[in-house]
Formats: sequence, structure tokens, C-alpha cells
Amino acid sequence: MGISAHARRQAERQAGELVAARLPDLGAPRRRVLTALVARTIESWHVFVRDDLPAPGTADAYLIGPGGVFAITAGALDDAAARAAIRHAEDRFAGLPGLHGQVVSGSAVHFVIVGGEAAGHWQVPEAELGKLFRRDALHLDRRRVRAIVDGVDGVAGRLRGYAPFAVAPPRDTTVSEGLLDAETLTENEVEAAQHRPFDAWLTLLHPQQRAVVTRRYNGPARISGPAGTGKTVVALHRLRHLARTTTGPLLFTTFVRTLPLVHRATFERLAPEMTGRAEFTNLHAWARAFLASRGRAVEVDNGPVRTALSKAWRAHRDELGAIEPSNQYWETEIDRVLKGRGITTFDEYARVYRKGRRINLNARQKAMVWRYFETYQENLADKELHDHNDLLAIALGELVREPPEKPYAAVVVDEVQDITLIGLRLLRQLAGDGPNRLLLVGDGQQQVYPGGWRLSDAGIPIQGRGEVLRLNYRNRVEVLTFAQRFDAMNHVDDLDGAAGVALRDAEPASEGGEVRSWRGTAADLPAALLSEVDKLPVPRGEAAVIAFHHRDVQRCTEILRKAKIETRSLDHFSGESDDRLKIGTVHRAKGLDFRAVLVVQTTDPEHGDGDAGRERRELHDRQHLVAATRARDFVWWGLVGNTAG
Repeated sequence: MGISAHARRQAERQAGELVAARLPDLGAPRRRVLTALVARTIESWHVFVRDDLPAPGTADAYLIGPGGVFAITAGALDDAAARAAIRHAEDRFAGLPGLHGQVVSGSAVHFVIVGGEAAGHWQVPEAELGKLFRRDALHLDRRRVRAIVDGVDGVAGRLRGYAPFAVAPPRDTTVSEGLLDAETLTENEVEAAQHRPFDAWLTLLHPQQRAVVTRRYNGPARISGPAGTGKTVVALHRLRHLARTTTGPLLFTTFVRTLPLVHRATFERLAPEMTGRAEFTNLHAWARAFLASRGRAVEVDNGPVRTALSKAWRAHRDELGAIEPSNQYWETEIDRVLKGRGITTFDEYARVYRKGRRINLNARQKAMVWRYFETYQENLADKELHDHNDLLAIALGELVREPPEKPYAAVVVDEVQDITLIGLRLLRQLAGDGPNRLLLVGDGQQQVYPGGWRLSDAGIPIQGRGEVLRLNYRNRVEVLTFAQRFDAMNHVDDLDGAAGVALRDAEPASEGGEVRSWRGTAADLPAALLSEVDKLPVPRGEAAVIAFHHRDVQRCTEILRKAKIETRSLDHFSGESDDRLKIGTVHRAKGLDFRAVLVVQTTDPEHGDGDAGRERRELHDRQHLVAATRARDFVWWGLVGNTAG
């Protein structure tokens, strides 16, 4: 469905006559480009054209519509003129009021050069101008577009020297399938596009978010806040801002293996002109590639590493089992405390504050743990193996020995709460010193791995450079209210020991939403899950099934497979749009959001009593909170137990 070919030809003819009449001395390339833009004003796009073209250092025209705000110049620009055009455009639009308290972000304006080259601009050949209007980029509805246009046209000085150019919709604006006018067609397309995650934020931000995007930090900075408050949105906008104001490479990294793929695709929507400028990779993949570039290939073979750990546990099970029988607890002690903190001596372990661990260990008990750790290390050495913490530690040592020849201009770290302390030290070393070099984004309440730290433990001072976001944009109020029921460390810190903001204190920005709950046995699950999939209030491609154990993901995948429902594992999801229902663990769902989420929780009797049981309950509460807050509009929570109730 779209505008008919005849209607487009009429609009192009009118646009050509208008441009020729108002700018009679304009050269042919600019005339053709402006004609193509003005012809689009029959489809809810608005064009403002400079009245004294050519005017170096400013855009020839501004295009505002469902795909955002574009500053457009035809022909080549030198670097000085390009930088001036960027500053001019940002000054014109930054902070312009939108709807619902949002404002236009200067980092959201696209700088497009047609038929030429210039640093910091999106280079589009004249024959490919249609890229600016592609349907998969629509994210502003008609009311938001109107608010931006009214603001820029109605506030004195915003677009001084520019005049609106528009043509009247031709009589034939319909297609053969129906009798919808052009404006209605575009509105329907935009509404459909807005069902996807990440929509209006591509152009509009809350004033506090916009301020963080461009703020100058004299050292490492941190953004924290509850789920759904737009921390990653701010980080991506800031990455684009840094790309415009620096010349070196940029790094966006996180702990989750699959998340950088999603963020890369999202950043390409936000900043198509910066493709290739910013590197998106998870921290362990970066370390592996870095060491390989130095001729020190380090691979982690998970199977033999697990064998080495299991062998060590069998040797020390009797003495440690008397304190806590779960080997998982002690494996975590090695992973997140001993090796995760880079502890190399018993004296250091004896003194360390084990943040996040509920069992208090005396010196004698820590000595038992240390012997277990030493046995594990010996088992690794015997087989010449390395685990994931070794990979980061070796990379850190190599960085200290010889810093990169071409350092990163900035490093942005998402979901920082799940990175180990040794990983934080690596990132600190990688970013180096100087303003705006390191940005850490996270929320302690969404930590899905045991253990913890303070940023100061990694030598990362953030005093006076910490931002806390409070307004929840993702979850509709009914979904948010449901997620707020999970206790999940409602007294959280800001990742450095000071008081933070918990999800229960977040303010909702969107009304509506729906939550449904179910409880039954494993035998009842197939019918219940398939029934909910059939009743989904959104397309299947915009929904996800989330579970907390791999076995439950496998069980649900098999249920859906037998019902011939196509799925895509979150292990292989990079944010692309398709018709498949997404499925994966809560660990893989971190940092993602979907219009609808179906959560499958198996009742877990393994919490136990005592401090270790309390720690497990707290961890599971945080995981449940993360699962619930992945949903924008709808949550179904299925609790699978031994008996129905």
C-alpha cells in the first residue's frame, strides 16, 4: 500500500515548478534534490529551504517527518563547512519541545550530503534519496511530527532564513487497494512501525536524557537507574555525539555475548553515517581479538574447564559441603570473587569484602576455599587451560605492558553490573585518562549473576559524574506495576555504594498494558503456552518466551516446534525484524525489550535456608524483575509447579 505512481508524478511536477519559481538561479543538482524532497510533502513530510542558496556552513534544507529530522546539503563540502553545518543544525533543533515533556536531541539530527562527501555526514547518492523515506525507519507519529514542525516554525530564530516549501496533495493519492488518503496511509505505516522496540527515542528524549548525551565529563562517568528508564538509549545517543566530536575509534561493549549485535543494528538506525566508526563487541570477544593481534591467542574450552572445576570440587567437597552443600555456590566464589576480582594471594582474599555474598566466612573457612581454588588452578595448568577470567586478566596484563598504538577516543559499557571486577579494570585501562573517555551504564537491581563490587574497587572514580534516570519509558503502567512486586533488592546502590533508585520508585510514562498469570503442572504447560501464543495481542515476531533455566527453554522450544510455531533463539538474535517468536533465558534477554513477553517459571525448591538460600532468593528475584521488565505492553507469567493451583 502506498501513493500511486500517477500521484507521485503530479507531486514532482508541482514541486519542480515551485522550486524553479522561488529559486530561479539555483543550479541543476540542487534543484533536482530539492524537487525530490518537496514532492514528499504530500506524505506528511515537511521541508524548509534556505532562501539564499548556496550558503556554505548551513544546510540547504531541513526535512522533518515520520523518519525524523534531516539537515540536507547537495554537493561537496570541505571539513570546516561540514562542521559548521553540523553545529548550525544542532543549535536549531536541540531542546525543541516535542510531546509529553520530551525534546528533540541534537544528536538525533541526521546530516545528509547528497552527491558529495563530507566528514560526519550521511553520504547519499542523488539516485538513492529514497533511503531517507524507507518504511523501516519510521518512528514518529503525526502528532510528534506536527509538534516539531510547529516548534521550529513558530519560535523566532529557530529557522531564520528558511521558508516552508510544500505542494498540495494531488487528487489521485490513492492506490488500487483502497480509498485512503496519503496522510492516512503514512499514519498507518508509522503506527505499525511504532510497534517495534526503539521508536520515538530516535529523535525525542527527556530533557534530563538529552543533557547527559552532550555533557562534558572530566573523568569516568556512570548512568544508572531502574529498568526501562532509557539508559541504553542515552548511551547510544552519546556515542553518536562522541563520534561527531572526536576523531579516534569508539568502543561499545557489554558482558552479554549477543547484545552488541542488537545495539549495532540499533545504532545503524540512529546514525547510518557512523557505520564502521564504532566497534560493538562483548568484552570477552574484544579481549580474545586483542590478544590474537598481539600474537597471544587465548581460547577458552568450556568442556575441559568444567572438568577441571568438577575435579577440584570432588577433592574438597567434604570440607566445603559442611558449610554449604551446593557446589554452585563455591564455583561462584571462584568465578566472581577470587578470579573475578583478580585475587592472587591468600592474604588478599582474607582481607577482601565479598560484596553480594551472604555467607560470612572466617579465616579458617576462607583457607578451605583457597585450597579448593589452588586445586582448580593446578588442574587448569596441568592441561594448559584458561577460563574466561584468565582471558580478561591476560588481556589486562598485555594492555599494561603495551597500550594500543591507536587508543579509543571513548569506551561505552552497557549492563556494567554483570561485568566482573577484573573486567572493569581492563576497561579502565583501555579507556585511559581524560574527559569523556569512559561511560558506564547499569543498574544493580538488574544484576543476574551473583556477587558484586563498587566502581571504586576498580579504581574508577565517579564522584560528581553520576547520573540517575527515574522515568520509565518502556513499560506501560500495568506491566511496570506487576514488575514492581518483585522485591529484588529494593534498597539498591548506584554501583558505588551510594543510594540508588529502585524500580518501585520509577515513574511510568505510558498508561495501559496488560498482565495475565497462570499456574499449573508441567503436563498442563503445553496447552497453556500454546493458548497464550495463539491469543498474543501483538505479532509473534514482536514477542518473546523467557525462562530461567536452559532446560525450560528447551522444553518450551520443543512444545512450540511440535505445534509448528517458528522460533528464533535469543542466542542468535541480532535485533532484526522477522515473524518468529523469540525464545531464550533471562540472561540472553538482558538489554532487550519486546511488545509482549511470555515468562515460564519453574518453581524452584532449591533455595534452602540460611544465608546461601537468601542469596539465591535475591538473585532469582532480580532475574524475575529483569524478565518482567522486558515487556512493553503485555506479560503472561506462567508458574509451573508439581500441582495446579
